[in-house]
This record gives sequence, C-alpha cells and structure tokens, in this order.
Amino acid sequence: MSVNFVKASFSPLFLLILSVFAAPGYADELTEDSGAWMQAVAEGSMGFIDPSLKNGRIWLEGQTRFDGNWDHWYQGMVRAAVGYSLSDRATIWAGYTWLPTQNIGKSYIAQQDVWPAFRYVLPTEIGTFTFRTLWETNFLLGDQVRERPRQMIKFMHPFEYEPRLSFIAWDEAFYRLNTTTWGGKTGFDQNRAFAGIGWNFNKNVRGELGYLNQYVEDANHVNATMHHLGMASVFVSF
Repeated sequence: MSVNFVKASFSPLFLLILSVFAAPGYADELTEDSGAWMQAVAEGSMGFIDPSLKNGRIWLEGQTRFDGNWDHWYQGMVRAAVGYSLSDRATIWAGYTWLPTQNIGKSYIAQQDVWPAFRYVLPTEIGTFTFRTLWETNFLLGDQVRERPRQMIKFMHPFEYEPRLSFIAWDEAFYRLNTTTWGGKTGFDQNRAFAGIGWNFNKNVRGELGYLNQYVEDANHVNATMHHLGMASVFVSF
C-alpha cells in the first residue's frame, strides 16, 4: 500500500495528461445498451470522534446498477476509505472497494480493490474544479492482480439566478497498466462522461441527476460497449 500511495501522490498531472491522450479509439465492433445507476456518498471529518482528529476524513459510498428498463440488477459497489486533509483543498485517501456483478448469462463474480487516492479542489470565478487520482489494485480471479489508475475531472457551476442549482459535468478515464488473463491487455480500459444538474438541499445534502456515457473496451481492445445511463446521486457531508 505504501508503494501505491507514493505513486498516487505524485501522479495527478501525469494521469490528467493520460486521460486526454488515452481517449477511446473506438473498437471494431461497438455494442450499445442502456441502464441506470444510483449512488449515495457520505463524507465527513473524524472530529466527531475527537476534536484532535478533525483533519481525519471518512468516505462511505454505495452504488446499484441496472440494465435496460430496471429489469435486471447487474452490479453493485461498496466503497469505504479513510483520509487526511492536507489543506482545505487537498486530501489523501486509502480505501477498499467491493464490486459484486451478475451479468446475464454469466456466473456471479465479485471484484475487490484496494487503492490510495489524491483529491484537489480548485475554486474559480466560473465554478469549482475537482481533480481526483485513484490508483486501483484489482483482485478478481486467481493470483493475478491488475493495476488500474483512474483520473477524474469534475466541474460544478452554480447558476446566478438560483445558487442552489448547479450545472455538473465530469469525465473519468481508466487505464490498464499490466496485462492479466481476466483483466485484459495493457492499455485504455474505459471512459465515463457525465452531464447533469445538481441541487443543494442544504449545506450538508446535495443531489445530482443526469446522463452518464460509459465506454468500455473488451480484454483485447477489439470490441467495445457503450452504455447510455441515467444516473442519480446523493451526497451527504458531516
């Protein structure tokens, strides 16, 4: 974990460049489908445990994912992490993810990940940019592990006529650093792009609703799937 943490701590700029140049090249065969994702995220300070822990952070997240017209649940996700606020803008994390999956016609599998992450929040006059580098070590089948860094860039622009309402857009690129039997060949893995609106119910609760485009290449970079998804999120801070 300490080695991965070092990688993640100096890699945001590298992965930002990577997310641009590793954009999907569109495989020979492209399959398109639809579905919906829902997520709930809670994040806050450990200061409620003890004031001396105010710079410590907790991140809890759950997702559920459906195919088509809500007729088949195919994937869930549970994520938990602890972090430390280096400043009011920069935070480092160490976390764990469990990803159970039940695709139609395939056996149930459950991927597990451990990861460090670095997040930087940049307020500007036009809105807030958030940069997140997350370096996953993926475990699924056998004794092979896959190293998969991912870079997210998110933009939030509150509307002047109603500050509680915001335009939300983000993009996240995934890249396979090594070849594994189950995880595919080295190279571009997938890209997720979201656009929608956000609403601040109060200072602690925000909702987001919009369209998510997920482009995923297969193990050999020959075929790909593009998922057209509706996505609803709730963020709770404490």
